[in-house]
Amino acid sequence: MKFEEMFTEYLHGDQERFLDKCSHVEYKRLKEVLKSCRSCKHSENSCSSEQESANGNEAKGLCQCESCPFCDQKFFTELMKEASDVAGCFRIRVRHLLHLHMATGMQKYIKFLRHCFRDDQQLKLQEGRVLIQYITINAIAIRKILKKYDKVHGSTNGENFRSKMRAKHLELLQSPWLIELGAFFMNIRGSNAERSQGSNQYSFDFDAARPVMTMSLLESAELEYDLTCAICLDTVFNPYALSCGHLFCKLCARSAASMMIFQGLKAASPNAKCPVCREAGVYANSVHMLELNLLLKNRCKEYWKERMIAERAEIVKQYKEYCDFQTKYAIGHQLLL
Repeated sequence: MKFEEMFTEYLHGDQERFLDKCSHVEYKRLKEVLKSCRSCKHSENSCSSEQESANGNEAKGLCQCESCPFCDQKFFTELMKEASDVAGCFRIRVRHLLHLHMATGMQKYIKFLRHCFRDDQQLKLQEGRVLIQYITINAIAIRKILKKYDKVHGSTNGENFRSKMRAKHLELLQSPWLIELGAFFMNIRGSNAERSQGSNQYSFDFDAARPVMTMSLLESAELEYDLTCAICLDTVFNPYALSCGHLFCKLCARSAASMMIFQGLKAASPNAKCPVCREAGVYANSVHMLELNLLLKNRCKEYWKERMIAERAEIVKQYKEYCDFQTKYAIGHQLLL
């Protein structure tokens, strides 16, 4: 089955009720834009006769310009907006789903009462599968339509556009919420989700040379997420994902941003940079990876307990140093008076 047919079938499938009001990549419409460009009907002004003769060996019927004003105006602007809408919708829906699973306080009590009358775990799993399929098939649609753009125009603008998407944190399959969703599945259903129609398989390998989470997605695609903190070079503990996508332990990220021990990451200076990519302003929208932390706690109990004791000792040490500094400052100030 061709991807366009599969994508159309997906849009009209059973998951439609779960994805009400969610945006999708307009794959068919964008493909029509490129078909118009194939005959150069709308790009005659930009494709001079010199370019046509110079590229005479190109496949017949393809646009001979590397940058097509007609395509670029309608194509890249719309695709960027659609990718942004898809990423935003996915983030909101996953956050809501995980909020129900990781409820605390009164919400946890209400969840317990609801569970007495209705078991909605299967419903959550189904919604999780739908969301993973949603983000995956839209990511594949973006990749395929950009390849088609480069093929039609004989350029690398499509690949360059993917770099721009990464810079704007719109690389859909690198979203920290996808990692959280995978951890959510493993927390509920064990180390490997049972493979059924429309489901995906997840695995978590802590004993390897480096800890990784692996996801098998559509078209036999397999994604690996490295769970090593780039600062302490150990498996992340109480992990946070910065808006650039890099994972760190909370204590390590706070140290890198030169923050006080009692401050949250969102209070970091706008000039604070990611220790890996050196991008500034990535702390404000950081994501606390609660599901991933729960997965590590359940699967790596000895390691998690060891790290918890070490982190508490470090926090006590830093807090003592902070109190000593404040005391000396206050005493010195009084002596000056």
